[in-house]
Formats: sequence, C-alpha cells, structure tokens
Amino acid sequence: RHPTCSLCFLVCHFISKPPVLSSLFILSLLPPQTPALVCSEAFGAFLHKHCPVVAERFSPTPWCWGGRLQTLVCALIKSRPPVAYRNERIRTVDGGQISLDWVDNEASHNYPESSTRPTVLILPGLTGNSQQSYVLHAINQATRHGYRCVVFNNRGLGGEELLTPVTYCAANTSDLERVVTHVKGLYPHAPVLGAGVSLGGMVLLNYLARKRSESGMVAGITISVPWDAQKSSDSMEEPLNWLLFNKYLTSGLCRAVTRHRKILEKVVDVDHVLKARTIREFDERFTSLLFGYKSCTDYYHDASPDKKLPRTAVPILCLNAADDPFSPQTAFPVTIVQSLPNVALLLTAHGGHIAFLQGLFPRGESYMERLFSQFVQAVFEYPKDIEKACCIEEEQTSE
Repeated sequence: RHPTCSLCFLVCHFISKPPVLSSLFILSLLPPQTPALVCSEAFGAFLHKHCPVVAERFSPTPWCWGGRLQTLVCALIKSRPPVAYRNERIRTVDGGQISLDWVDNEASHNYPESSTRPTVLILPGLTGNSQQSYVLHAINQATRHGYRCVVFNNRGLGGEELLTPVTYCAANTSDLERVVTHVKGLYPHAPVLGAGVSLGGMVLLNYLARKRSESGMVAGITISVPWDAQKSSDSMEEPLNWLLFNKYLTSGLCRAVTRHRKILEKVVDVDHVLKARTIREFDERFTSLLFGYKSCTDYYHDASPDKKLPRTAVPILCLNAADDPFSPQTAFPVTIVQSLPNVALLLTAHGGHIAFLQGLFPRGESYMERLFSQFVQAVFEYPKDIEKACCIEEEQTSE
C-alpha cells in the first residue's frame, strides 16, 4: 500500500461531502507556503534582514479557501480603525481640484519635528477613497512608527465637486505629480514613500517610471496591482468574477458619473455611459474618450505598468496573490523583475485581492499590513542600506 493511503481515503471521503466542507478539509491539510520573492540577491538580502515577514510561511484563513472568498470576506468583515483626518483641497493646472486627507501625527515621539517627519502617500483603488478599510489599516501601521500620512483621493471620489470635466485613470499621472509637488513643497526635507493599492498601484508605478529619479519619492510599495489591464479585464469578465466583482465596481463608477453628471455631460454621453455593464464597457464609453485614447485597447496598453518597470529608479516592493481574480498570475512580470536591481515581487499562492487574510477571525491585522509596516519602516530607518542594495546611487550617478 501507498504510505499515505489513509490520508487519500479521508480526502476522497470528504470530497463526496458538500463542497464547502470538502474545501475546508483539503485546505487544512495543505502546509503553509513561503511566498516566492523575486528580486536581485542584494535587494533580497535587505528584505530578509529588515522585512522578515517575506520569509514567513503564509497560511490563509482556513474557511476562506480561494481568492474570490478571501476578497469578499475581507470587504465584508475587515475592521475599520478610527482615523481623524485633516482635509485639504488643492487646485490643478486645468482648474480642477484634488482632495487630500492628512494624518499629521503631531504626537509622534520618533519624529517630533514636522519638517523632517517621513510621509506615506497612499493611493486607493478604482472606486476607493480615504475611508477604505485597507487605507485605515495602513495609516494605523504607519502612524505607530511615528510617520505622517496623506491620502490622495482621485478626483470626484473624495467628497469634492468636479470643477472641470476631468476625472482619473490608471495611465494619467499628472494629478499624482501635482500632489507630490505639493507635499514636497510643504515638507521639502521629509522623505516620501508612495503606497498604491490596485489601480492606485498602477498609477504609482506609471508615475515612478515616467519621473525616474525625479519622482520626489524614496521608495514605493504596491498591493494587488493589476499588471496587464487587458488580462485583468478578461479575468474580471469571467461569469463568476463579473457577478461577484465586476458588476459591483461598474455600478460604483456609474454612481460617480451620476453624481457629477452636470459637468461630465459636456464631454460624454452620460446616458450611454450609465448603460455600461462591465468595467471594460465603462472604459470604452467614458475613460478612453475622456483621456483622448482612440480605443479602450490603447488605453489599457498605456495603463499597464508591467513593461515600464525597467524605467523606475527607486526601490519598489510589489505584493500579489496567485489567486487574485483582479490580477491573474499569467500577467505577473516575473522575467522582467528578475533583471532589475530595484524591484521586488512577492508572490503568495493565496490571498485574493487586497485581502491576504489569516487566522480564524481575520478582522484585524493581516499579512499585507505586516508587510507594509515592515517595509515602510525599513525604507525610512535604513535609507542608505536600501539604496545600496538597489544600486540607486550608482544608477543616479550614471544618468
């Protein structure tokens, strides 16, 4: 007999039971897996030393047996730490306005001087803003270390009115450039780290690729970024993904258009836009037109950050899960990252989209929060070490 025949019998027995019970049992048999870390040897050594979570075995919540359920459960039950914001609205070159939500952390013991207090600039996802649970948790982590935080709300999503018929997209980085210039103008001696989630990560990576060593940031971190917008769209249009996620997000985009209908109807057929049933249809009827693309395909090509990574010039850590329905693993830029000194790709087998839940009652701190906390602290507390590990000084000197 095969030495594991008893185990095989149990698995077969449970497979004959209801699917939920079978899935829970099978998952409980799987050993925790160490995430795959794709990066240069030097960057990897820095991360293992200062971000030990990268070497931890990741075991997802046992009753969340797949990426879809991880994503849904996280959205439904994740706790929301209380955060008191100071709102600021700044004007843009085209006459628009951007809403920024600040947590100044004036009580910081580690950095009592406001002028040099490190700043974490957070970019939320597609329809997100400063009230998302993942944003609140990130701020909770950063402020514990004494850092300042500012959330960049995309136009029309921060509670402000649109003053011009312009919103946002993953490919356009002009608003982010305006925000970074404003933040650096207020605190020129304070280092800034960019943290982008999902679409916010796409914007951040596109910005870092365009600005290179002139980005005004010392590093970046992304969570669940869609690397190839076309492949993400295809994945999100699979029947179950459309029903669980795509339909809901499209409705959120349409609600934002409805809220700002009076000014947006000057440039688009709002009634036609509101009939969109997928994110792709919305982008075809609204986003691509608003930002001057000939087609949605052209927009998606320009928005995808995967092939732009070689143009970045600051340390970047990117966390993705292989079972993320928003960002299929076939799009992960593993080959590209392997050749870069400054980019690290951390891949988990499970975790879904902006979830990475652990423990039986996963309402609080999860794997992604611990990774975020450790990386942000490593960047701000060991700047010379990470620059050396990522060959930042050498690259900037040679430019």
